[in-house]
Amino acid sequence: MVSVVQNVAIDCADAYGLARFWSEVTGGPLDPRDGPGDREVQVMLPEGPLLYFNQVPEPKTVKNRIHLCLRPTTSREEEVERLLALGATLVADRREPDGTGWAVLADPEGNEFCVLRGESDHAATSS
Repeated sequence: MVSVVQNVAIDCADAYGLARFWSEVTGGPLDPRDGPGDREVQVMLPEGPLLYFNQVPEPKTVKNRIHLCLRPTTSREEEVERLLALGATLVADRREPDGTGWAVLADPEGNEFCVLRGESDHAATSS
């Protein structure tokens, strides 16, 4: 027997607002039953577990112990620019001159996540 991951839970101050950000990031819609002011909101991903946003009273105080790593369908650089325009911030730049590496960003509530190389980046560095 095994367990199946149902969702990835993210504590936050504004469940609906943060879920809307991640909905834009992933292209996954919000659960149609969720709305502004809800303390629990889900982003429905096409594959894998849900992203579950749970409103809590305490603020984030330290680095995440678990974080999401995103592999864009475009290039890493295009995706970083898109996410910054959505409201993410650059936390650490781990991109290397040879095209390897990743970028560490934070969502509007400070939760860190990584943007890995996309398929086009892999093709460019392997030729």
